[in-house]
Amino acid sequence: MITKNVGNFDRVVRMVAGASLGFAAYSTGGTAAYILAAAGVMAFVTGLIGWCGVYTLLGINTCTVDKP
Repeated sequence: MITKNVGNFDRVVRMVAGASLGFAAYSTGGTAAYILAAAGVMAFVTGLIGWCGVYTLLGINTCTVDKP
C-alpha cells in the first residue's frame, strides 16, 4: 500500500493541470501532442490517487493526514 503524499489543494491543481494539458494535446498535432498528453495523464493520475513518485524521491509530503 502506498502512503499518500499529495495534499488536497495539490491534488486539485494537478487534476486541473492534467485536464488542461489533455486539452492542449487534443488541440495540438505531432510529437508535441504526445508529450502534452503524457504529461497530462501523469498529472491527472497523481492528483487522482494522491501519490507522487517524485515527491517520494525528494522526501516531500504536502498531505496533512497523520501517518500510521
